Amino acid sequence: MTTTQPGAVLPVTLAYGSTGLTVDFPSDRTTVVAPKFLEAAVDPASTLRDALAKPVSGRPLRDLVTPGQRIAVSLCDLTRPQPRELMVRALLAELDGIASRDDFTLLVATGTHRGNTDSELRQMLGDELVDTMRIVNHDARDTESLAWMGTYGDGVPVWLNRHWVDADIKITTGFVEPHFFAGFSGGPKLVAPGLAGLETVLTLHNAARIGSDRATWAVCEGNPVHDDIRAIAHGTGVDFAFDVVLNREQKVIAAFGGELLAMHAAARGVVHELSMCPVPQLYDVVVTTNAGFPLDQSVYQAVKGMTAAATVVKPGGLIICAAECSDGFPDHGSFREVLASEPTPAELLAAISARTETVPDQWQVQVLARLLATARVGMHTTHLSDEELRTAHLFLVEDIAAAVEAELAAVGPDARVCVLPEGPQTIPYLIEAHTHE
Repeated sequence: MTTTQPGAVLPVTLAYGSTGLTVDFPSDRTTVVAPKFLEAAVDPASTLRDALAKPVSGRPLRDLVTPGQRIAVSLCDLTRPQPRELMVRALLAELDGIASRDDFTLLVATGTHRGNTDSELRQMLGDELVDTMRIVNHDARDTESLAWMGTYGDGVPVWLNRHWVDADIKITTGFVEPHFFAGFSGGPKLVAPGLAGLETVLTLHNAARIGSDRATWAVCEGNPVHDDIRAIAHGTGVDFAFDVVLNREQKVIAAFGGELLAMHAAARGVVHELSMCPVPQLYDVVVTTNAGFPLDQSVYQAVKGMTAAATVVKPGGLIICAAECSDGFPDHGSFREVLASEPTPAELLAAISARTETVPDQWQVQVLARLLATARVGMHTTHLSDEELRTAHLFLVEDIAAAVEAELAAVGPDARVCVLPEGPQTIPYLIEAHTHE
C-alpha cells in the first residue's frame, strides 16, 4: 500500500484490457493498494515439475499413474489467466514413459460459461497441444454428458462431467487468487462448479449461500459456498491437484501439487500474504479494475473488481471500475436479463431472495445488487454505452481523472480516493473489520 505525499499528480497505470490505462490522480489525496510483487520463477517449467514430483501432501504424480490408465485434466476457461500450456506440458513431461497423449482428456472447466472456440483454445494451449490432444469443453446444460454422483455437503445434488467421472486418474489444474464469494479460486473449484451440471451449480450459488456474511474474500472454512465445493471435490475424488500462484504480470511465482485440500490450503496461504492488504480508513472514491485481460472481458466478470472496491468504500461513496468488456455484459447467459429485470437494486435483491429456485447468473446479480445498495458504481469501458450500462443500474465514466476530481470536490477537502490498479488481485480491508480465515 502506498499513501502519496502532497504534490500535483500521481500517474497510476491501471490493468485494463491488454494495454493498460494510465490515469493521473491527486497525489496528496490518493492511496494506491497493489499486491506484493514477486519476480517470476527463473525456470517456470522446473518449478512446475518440482510441484508434481515433490507434493505438499500425498504421493508424487508419477507414483499414482500406471500405463494404459485414462487421465482427465481439468483446466480453467479463457476468463482466467491460467498458464495452461506450461502446466499441461509439465504433466506430459512428468508422465513421460508412463502415459501417452492419447491417454489424456483435457476438460475445459467452464462451469456455466460458454465453451471456448478453437481459436480461443489455441490461444490458451498453443497450436501443437490443440492439434495433438483431446480437448472437451464442459457443458453444464448437456445432461447426456453428465453422471449422477449423489448428494454432498449441505444437500447439494451433484452431477459431474462424464469424462471426468469415468477417468482412472483425475487431475485438477488451476491458479489461486482471492474470490469474492468462494474465498479463493483454484483447487476444488476445478471440480465444482467447473465440471458440474447446471442443477449442481445453481444449488451452490443459491441466494442463501451467496447472501452469507462468510461467503466473501479469503474465507474458506465456514463459507457455505466453499464448504460445499470442498465436500463435492473431496467426496467424489481427485487423484492429484496442481495449482500455481501468479504475479501481476500473470507469470508463475510458485507452484503446488498433491492431495487436493492440503495443496490448496498451502497455495492460498501464500496468496493471502500477497493479496490481502489492510487500510486504515474507508474512502469516498475507490477506483478499481478487473485485472486486465482476460479477466476484464465482461461486466459479469468485472463484478469481482467492483466487490474488491466495496470492501473499503464509504457508504454512499463512488466506485469506478475500469474494465474493457470486449465481450459486453456478455449477451450470452442470463446475467444481463436478470440484472435488468427490476427497476432498482433493492427490488432485485428482494426478487432474488423471494425465489424458490435459483436461475442462472443470479448470484452475480445478487452480489452486484447488494453492492449497489451501498455505493454508486460507474464503469470506464470502450465497449458499452452509458445507455446500455444504465439498464444494469451502472453508468459510464468516460474520463476517470475528471470523475475523481469532481467527486472529491463535491465531498470536500477531506475526501480521499483509493486506487486498486490490479482490481481483485488485491483485496483491501479495514483493519478493525477484518475476520481472518
